[in-house]
Amino acid sequence: MDKKRGIVIIGGQGLVGSRVVELLADSFTFENQSRRTGFDITDVQATQEMIVASQSSIVLHMAAKTDVEGCEQDRALGHRGEAWIANVEGVRNVVSACERSQKQLIYVSTDFVFGNQVTPEGGFSEQDIPCPMNWYGQTKYEAEKIVQQMRTPWLIIRIAYPYRAKHPKRDFARTFLTLLQQEKPLRLVADHIMNPTFIDDIAFALDTLIQQQAAGIYHIAGSQPLSPYEAGLAIAEIFNLDRSLIEPISRADYFTNRAPRPSSLFMNIEKTRHLGIRVRTFWEGLQEVKEHQN
Repeated sequence: MDKKRGIVIIGGQGLVGSRVVELLADSFTFENQSRRTGFDITDVQATQEMIVASQSSIVLHMAAKTDVEGCEQDRALGHRGEAWIANVEGVRNVVSACERSQKQLIYVSTDFVFGNQVTPEGGFSEQDIPCPMNWYGQTKYEAEKIVQQMRTPWLIIRIAYPYRAKHPKRDFARTFLTLLQQEKPLRLVADHIMNPTFIDDIAFALDTLIQQQAAGIYHIAGSQPLSPYEAGLAIAEIFNLDRSLIEPISRADYFTNRAPRPSSLFMNIEKTRHLGIRVRTFWEGLQEVKEHQN
């Protein structure tokens, strides 16, 4: 592999993308494009011009409207809503530009494409047909279907509940940690299963997938499925905080009048493991977070 192979990264200044750029800067040259740089994927002409003009051979698309509650409010607007325009039509524009310029697309999706079906033993695999429960998941799944029809190489990676050691924007783990450090009570859902994913592992997995010229769909998710309640207890234990502040609550109570959440978004990662990629448990990831706090 060319050590400094070029990648156009769309949305590379966010929680996940900024760490990917930081960790893989020695291997790739990144062209950062986002709303902060004045780029808008919903602008068809601008998207075509930027991607076609780029000398990079890969487009890493990470930009999306990820606010689950905000997306749910857009459901009534359907194809006219911001969630659909950003998450579906924006991807359609990127796909078209990649096909025109013969570039590979790596599309970052989500565990929320699952949920409205019975969770298979061992978690959802890449072969399971998505069935989203909320509008955010539905828009991401619609985008996946567009990517899978591409005439040029494509790769879809699904990630879940990403967290990292340091970033101006708080992820769910650092939000829990901060509230516990402030000795504030936490009511956390006990009947929803997820795979929290340490963002450094996403970056290293991406590096491996690109080097091995992987194609298709891969799950890059934490190797320890657990509930938000169990995640909160783990944070309290590792950081020596008061676990009595944490109270379990049901999905039905917590998400009343909000976007629905399934009982499980547990994703199977065996396909990823077979490539030699190791993804940390939540406990291991928290140890990394703790080391960076000191």
